[in-house]
Parts: sequence; structure tokens; C-alpha cells
Amino acid sequence: MSSQAPPPLRLRPTMLSDLDFVLALEADQRNRPFITPWERTQHEGAVRFPDIRHFIVEAGADGSRDGFVILQGCRNPHKSVELKRAVLQSKGQGLGRQCVRMLKRMAFRDLHAHRFWLDVKQLDTRALSLYASEGFVEEGRLRESVRISTDLAEGYDSLVVMSLLDREYQARQALGLELLP
Repeated sequence: MSSQAPPPLRLRPTMLSDLDFVLALEADQRNRPFITPWERTQHEGAVRFPDIRHFIVEAGADGSRDGFVILQGCRNPHKSVELKRAVLQSKGQGLGRQCVRMLKRMAFRDLHAHRFWLDVKQLDTRALSLYASEGFVEEGRLRESVRISTDLAEGYDSLVVMSLLDREYQARQALGLELLP
């Protein structure tokens, strides 16, 4: 990762006019091994469904689109919010960490979550490292639960389930670990 501060980051609600961009990001070969792409109709539903928050990630002074994120369970009665997907074009610039911190703040402050959780493919070591460094705790693994197909291999990968509880987030805040650049 670069030693300079990441460019300014904003989240704005995804519009239907953004879906070509979203689908192109999911189809990008740099992202595809780490996600399970959705059909356009699934993204359209997510944009409209009140339990889901679908955002475009805008980065830099010009506010250009750099990615998208999806939160699910925003109205969950158990106050368990899921980070369903986070996909960024720019890699290694600190945008992922900045985005995760913004999403944690949104989950706990705005959505009043008790638990913020996600699952990530075991082969996505970069994301696993980021989430662990941001306080997420591994809860378990869903062994060989997703089929993978790459130029190098066919088979299955496991999903690692991770979460952060509100009290853990508050402890991180007290230590100054949740500051946004």
C-alpha cells in the first residue's frame, strides 16, 4: 500500500444508470475470482429494496466512480447487518480500508447494528487480512461452499464468516482505531 493518504472517498446511493458500471466491475477479471456476480435484475432489486443499501464508491477530488458496496439486513430485527459486497477498481491505495471504516461507522452509528458481518472467499487473502486488521473476528468457515472456475483451476473454495460486534467497534473507537483519513 502507498504511504500517501488515500484520495477522498464518498458513498452515494446507486442509481439505475450506474448499473452498467457495477456489472462491468463484477465482470472484471481482477474482481471475478473473489465475488459471485449478480444478474442486473438482482442489482435493480437491491437498489429499490429498503432492507438493502447499494452505494457507488466515489474517489478523488473529481468524485469519479471507483467501486460499489452493498449492505443487507439494514432493517433486520436482530440488528445484524451484512456487508454483502465491496468491489473497488483501485487496489493498494488504501481505499478498501477507508471504505470498510465508513461502512462500519454507517452500520453501527446510522443503522444501530449490534453485529456487522460478512463472508469472504478463503482465496481472497488480501480481503481477509484487511478485515482482520479492521477488527473483524473469524466465526467459522463454510467449507467448499462456492464453486470456482479460473484459468488456473476448477473446484471449490470455502467462505470465511467474520463479524464485528458493537462493543468491539466502540472499544476500537476509544483506542482511536476507527479514524477516517
